[in-house]
Formats: sequence, C-alpha cells, structure tokens
Amino acid sequence: MRGDRIRLEGMIFYGMHGVDAAEKELGQRFIVDVELERDLRRPGRTDSLHDTVNYSQVYHIARRVLEGPSKNLIEALAEEIARGIAESCAGVEAIRVRVRKPEVPIKGSVLSAATVEIERYPRIDYP
Repeated sequence: MRGDRIRLEGMIFYGMHGVDAAEKELGQRFIVDVELERDLRRPGRTDSLHDTVNYSQVYHIARRVLEGPSKNLIEALAEEIARGIAESCAGVEAIRVRVRKPEVPIKGSVLSAATVEIERYPRIDYP
C-alpha cells in the first residue's frame, strides 16, 4: 500500500466461527484491523465527511460479518469484510484486513493467536 491511509485497529467482536463444532457452539473473540488507502487531500481541505470514508460504516461492516452467520475460516471473514468495504466505500484504492483469533484451539499449543491478513484492490478484485 502506498499513499494516504485510514486505519481502524483493534475492533473486538464475539463470533461463532471455526472448523471445530465447539467453536461454532461456544464462540470466541476475534480482533479485526482494517487499513484503507485513499487520497485524503480533499477531506483534509473540506473537513467534510462526504469527502472521506465514514469510520462508523467500516466498523459496522466488520461487525455484521463477525457477528453474522458462522464461517469455517478466518480467511472467509477477511474476504467478506474487504468485499463489503469495496462495495460500500467510494474512493478506496486498497483495502487491508487483518483478522486475529486469539484463542486458537490447538491441543498442546502455546500460541497467542492465528492471524490472516489480506490486501485487496477494489478496481481489480471487485470490478
């Protein structure tokens, strides 16, 4: 990613995602970070929300996905968030989504989290 960025970091949601039945039944925390590349010169001059990305809208897209229907993979969660942002937020040139699963159920493991990070370019990936 190059250029201006907007970041929403450390969004915490509780979801029922995972491959194991217990993950889908009991649920767990997920931590989401979103980084958007967009030219911010105009909103910097106009001080108008209409000229930039509404952070609340991005948060609600992530929340809808994480608190929504169960998925097996955090890869699928990240992809759905990126697609939702691409479809809803005009002017975004690149999207980076990071989904962390802090309580990974791997027997006998010492692991602070499993993380997936994707980068998408709306004009190319979601024409």
